[in-house]
Amino acid sequence: MKYLLLVHHNEESFSRMSEGTRKAMLAESIQLCHRLHGKGQYVHASPLQPVATATVVRVRDGKRSVTDGPFVETREQLAGYFLVDAQDLEEAIEIAGRIPGARIGAVEVRPVREIAGLPEK
Repeated sequence: MKYLLLVHHNEESFSRMSEGTRKAMLAESIQLCHRLHGKGQYVHASPLQPVATATVVRVRDGKRSVTDGPFVETREQLAGYFLVDAQDLEEAIEIAGRIPGARIGAVEVRPVREIAGLPEK
């Protein structure tokens, strides 16, 4: 079953970390992706650009509204994701615990709903 592991952390705190620390965390994430790939569990992963680059689209009564960034009062922002193939929730949680971002924020584990009829890669 596929699980989306959503990495949340405080962008401001992250930006205050040394460049060396940030690079080390990225390298650790890349290594984790390679280990998951070796086990056939890796589907995709990527960090996201800062929340200031986000655009929110809403459609209400047939009219589209586009605004800059999410304006949610929160201390942590969505920073990236891992899409993995795990046997069960327990294994997905174990993988989430190995993501470096879990040490400075949180990783939300969500099962992916399989929908028939969607295009495949």
